[in-house]
Amino acid sequence: MAEQTSSSIVVDAPAAQVMAVIADFAAYPQWAKGVIRAEVRSTYPEGEQGGRAREVFFALDVSPIKDEYTLSYDWDGDASVKWRLVDGKMLRSLDGAYVLRETGGSTEVTYRLALDLSIPLIGMLKRRGEKILIDTALKGLKKRVETGG
Repeated sequence: MAEQTSSSIVVDAPAAQVMAVIADFAAYPQWAKGVIRAEVRSTYPEGEQGGRAREVFFALDVSPIKDEYTLSYDWDGDASVKWRLVDGKMLRSLDGAYVLRETGGSTEVTYRLALDLSIPLIGMLKRRGEKILIDTALKGLKKRVETGG
């Protein structure tokens, strides 16, 4: 991923529990700010990448980004998941990853993101937007895993 923004947070739970929340796309509107809808469009066969989602459709409304898009996922057990944009209206590209590193009962979660919009945006503003998206997602993920809500 070129020119990516990343941030990390420590979640008080094992990696498998964190990854289970990441993989539960139907629940994203409950904790991922701006996600109005998330629908799994296809899954990997059982035994391949844990039978998890292969493609997921999202409806997002986080100013200034309001879009509907589909992401393709590549899972590495409970260690990481990477995604890339398959189709979007406002988004031209969206590459990201969650990388999990378990540390004695807790898990350090690093979120990496690189996005490009079809509308021109100054690099500094784009990076700031990515940082806000990442930090909001990490805080929402931490809260969801640790409190179940």
